[in-house]
Amino acid sequence: MSDMITADLVDLDLSADTKEAAARALAERMVALGRVTDLEGFLADVAAREAQMPTGLDGGIGIPHCRSEHVTEPTLAFGRSAAGVDFGAADGPADLIFLIAAPAGADDAHLTILSSLARQLMNAEFTAALRSAGDAAAAAALIRGEEPAPAEATDTPEEPADTADTADTAATADLTDTGAAPAAASAGTAPGSTGQEPGGPDRPFRIVAVTSCPTGIAHTYMAAESLENAGREEGVEVVVETQGSAGFTRLDPAVIAAADGVILAHDVAVREKDRFAGKPTVDTGVKAAINRPGELIGEVRDKAARGEVTAVATGGRGGDGGATPVERGGESGEGYGAKLRKWLMSGVSYMVPFVAAGGLLIALGFAIGGYEINKAPSVMDHFAWTQADSWAALLFQIGGVAFAFLVPVLAGYIAYGMADRPGLVPGFVGGSIALTINAGFLGGLAAGLISGAVVLAIQRVPIPKALRGIMPVVVIPLVSAAVVGFLMFVVIGKPIASAQSGMTDWLNGLSGANAVLLGALLGLMMCFDLGGPVNKVAYTFATAGIAVASPSDSAMKIMAAVMAAGMVPPLAMALATTVRGRLFNAAERENGKAAWVLGASFISEGAIPFAAADPLRVIPSSMVGGAVTGALSMAFGATLRAPHGGIFVVPLIGNPLLYLVAIAAGVCVTTALVIVLKGLRKPVTGPSAQGPGGGTDPSAPTPGATQPVAA
Repeated sequence: MSDMITADLVDLDLSADTKEAAARALAERMVALGRVTDLEGFLADVAAREAQMPTGLDGGIGIPHCRSEHVTEPTLAFGRSAAGVDFGAADGPADLIFLIAAPAGADDAHLTILSSLARQLMNAEFTAALRSAGDAAAAAALIRGEEPAPAEATDTPEEPADTADTADTAATADLTDTGAAPAAASAGTAPGSTGQEPGGPDRPFRIVAVTSCPTGIAHTYMAAESLENAGREEGVEVVVETQGSAGFTRLDPAVIAAADGVILAHDVAVREKDRFAGKPTVDTGVKAAINRPGELIGEVRDKAARGEVTAVATGGRGGDGGATPVERGGESGEGYGAKLRKWLMSGVSYMVPFVAAGGLLIALGFAIGGYEINKAPSVMDHFAWTQADSWAALLFQIGGVAFAFLVPVLAGYIAYGMADRPGLVPGFVGGSIALTINAGFLGGLAAGLISGAVVLAIQRVPIPKALRGIMPVVVIPLVSAAVVGFLMFVVIGKPIASAQSGMTDWLNGLSGANAVLLGALLGLMMCFDLGGPVNKVAYTFATAGIAVASPSDSAMKIMAAVMAAGMVPPLAMALATTVRGRLFNAAERENGKAAWVLGASFISEGAIPFAAADPLRVIPSSMVGGAVTGALSMAFGATLRAPHGGIFVVPLIGNPLLYLVAIAAGVCVTTALVIVLKGLRKPVTGPSAQGPGGGTDPSAPTPGATQPVAA
């Protein structure tokens, strides 16, 4: 770790009073050493990671971290705060703050070293030594493992601070490299202790665990260390598989087979989860394993004593009755609304590539062969290599096939988000039925949610142990597909199809002020969170309307308004940095150059660095400009068949000149508002008043303050 942290990256008198300010202060040290190339871009990545889950840990530790393309080499900065900084830990502010910066393509060796630091933080002697370190060089050396912890920092006999951790890490390395370990390495207890399983007096209770977090740098390994330490204290063998950024080594199947229980502590999907089927299981967030490992071990032992098992392969939650979203974050106690949003976003995220590919292929077909190309015969029956119309028909028909997957994919992966792989079969079946009965997009949503609910309900039914092996591959797909098919065909399909038809007729009838208001609303949604959930709702609404062979005129107007509004924020930030560059620091001016291309390509995320650094000025300004553009696009009657492409599909747009006028109007409005609002802020003096390029306003809200940043 010698090249990761030096005395220049240590601040023992960190004066920041917020987590954003603390991250900025430590990141500026990285910038000064050339370890970070773009301060604002890097801080936006840190904020995005922080938005997924707070990085505060019990014991006064804050560990903000991320992988970023703005990092040149793996780097660690350390700050010690006398007042403490709130990083969201349950026990209060953190006085020890570690900022970990990993390059987007960091190699395994460096990530392994970073994971070693994460494990050290669970060592009380190590943290006590850091709190008593007298100078930056000593703290840096301690973190690098080059000096022993001072004897006065702990009540235990004098010993190098990292000795115990090194032993623990070595033991863990043995476990993860081989998938197994001797009992002594994990349990630290002799047979006959309190860890003995009921009815098994010859050995202690055995647990296998998986830990993983979105970044896979810190919390993954801290959770593993915490579980192993708690296991030793309670006389329980705990073997952990860490699914981190450096990949993972699978647990030995023999170790899993011999385990009495399973702990899944994760904020992203557990890979190869079906290995743990039929075991008493606790499924929770990664922070729970860090903060209360003893409780999790107790829960597993209680479930084992009751004979309560879970078909983990089908996505069960250890019998606690909750669902397991594929891409969930945070603690397991999150509300139903948050879970529902993640289930729906799971389906949308898998559907969008089909939308982009199919829509652009269809648009290209129209561009080459004209709007009559939808009446061309099948290319299986007629295809001439030298005729442009044949190629146009080919593109159109391939795009049509891709579009045919939209509703089934949406339904299938909503169910997948709820119930893991067994949800795919009923989800795809239900989505296909929704197409068959003309229930469309609404039918796909309903089919996905019903499919996930049916699978979760089946998983709750007690089954004999002998049948558990065939449940995921035979029983659950058979029963769930039959139930979902019955409900879609006989019970709810017709009402949903009627609602879909009514909504389509209503959209087709929109004109005048109503259409303009709809365009303004969609523009507001597109610019609210720049690629986040609200943005995706508006985009999905628009793409669902054109995901048919012959979309209505109203549907194509909605698609045009949505794409136009989504282009406004990055283009406006690019223009603002060009005409009033002194209001932005050097990093923002560089981001502004890239924002021209991103905005022109309909990539709203190009404005995220600006919104993350100054959300209260940038986001409202963007929303006003987006609303103006959406309203004007609808008023001008601009239409669009392609779901993506930005200015590169302008030839496919109805009324293209007025469409560009609508975009220009929104860009000018947003630019003017941003410039005015930034010009009204009070000047700040002193060394902290500006970033490397000058002009940064530290009094302004900082990254992650209000807007959800797209991961």
